[in-house]
Amino acid sequence: MSNKRDFYEILGVDKNASAQEIKKAYRKVAMKYHPDRNPDDKEAEERFKEAAEAYEVLSDEQKKARYDRFGHAGVGGPGGGGGFHNAEDIFSQFGDIFGDFFGGGGGRRSGGSRGRTVRRGSNLRVRVKLSLEEIVNGAHKKIKVKKLVPADGVKFTTCTNCGGTGQVRRVQSTFLGQMQTVAPCGNCGGTGQMVGNRPPGVDEQGLIRKEEIVEIDIPGGVEEGMQLSVRGKGNAGPMGGPAGDLIILIEEIPHEHFVRQEKNIIYNLQISFADAALGTSVEVPTLDKTVKIKIPAGTQPGKIFRLRDKGLPDINGYGKGDLLVAVNIFVPKKVNERERQLLEQLRESDGFTPNENDPKDKGFFDKMRDMFGG
Repeated sequence: MSNKRDFYEILGVDKNASAQEIKKAYRKVAMKYHPDRNPDDKEAEERFKEAAEAYEVLSDEQKKARYDRFGHAGVGGPGGGGGFHNAEDIFSQFGDIFGDFFGGGGGRRSGGSRGRTVRRGSNLRVRVKLSLEEIVNGAHKKIKVKKLVPADGVKFTTCTNCGGTGQVRRVQSTFLGQMQTVAPCGNCGGTGQMVGNRPPGVDEQGLIRKEEIVEIDIPGGVEEGMQLSVRGKGNAGPMGGPAGDLIILIEEIPHEHFVRQEKNIIYNLQISFADAALGTSVEVPTLDKTVKIKIPAGTQPGKIFRLRDKGLPDINGYGKGDLLVAVNIFVPKKVNERERQLLEQLRESDGFTPNENDPKDKGFFDKMRDMFGG
């Protein structure tokens, strides 16, 4: 199970809280632990980042839905560190939440320059295919991705247009007098920096696209369509800004023998009519080994045998599902003359000829109609 605190508990709201209530609760917690109110307080800084991570998920409808269904594993980083890198990363994403309490626009900005924008890199998305065996045990994967990274040899200079503040001020004369407006600098995009020395292949933001191997740990119990996020493994941010995330989309490889049903897996067992009538013992596969089960005499088509804890683990660590063995009666398409004679004898036997008018045998005919569409 995850050692992270519940996101709803962090913000002090319940699962039915509205988007506005979640936003209000986050602002309250974030203001309490804001770095400017708690200088050099490591615990407060961690609480501040913890609240931001909770709000990032609960304020997004899709992420919130995945969290409600799968817990931290559905939205957190499998091996990705989890949480924001630092306070500046939070300000760059949620600065508007704090209003005017810290000098407008969210308080501290990077480099001590008020108004300067720290731009986060974009997310990357990749698909990862997993077998049922990997889903049972969890998997360590090495993924090759092409991403934007800070280029070697790039040097940044202060933007001459805004002087490194990221903002430009304009004074206009109106009939009401002079009015001052502040806007992001169009020359540097609000970052306060420019690329001074740009090697070949490097873009105007100081980034270059390279291939990189990312190692991730995928927890057991993931499902088809689930998305996992690896913090900080996406594209690098412009001008030294924080990196985006790597989003992992899970795909399940169809299994040769099993069909998945949430935490349970289904195995279709084919047995002969004789084995079903007389009883037998058979070996059935599981995801780690074969086991022997007893088929009682008189077993009917569609009978389900449940093998406890032989299924898939719960994504949040709450036990395992079961292996469901569904019995199907094998009917040969061709029989030889000797087999035909034996079957004819059985058909004439009272014990092998169900009576449709007999309540005890009615279930047999119902099954036959279901199986053959009669």
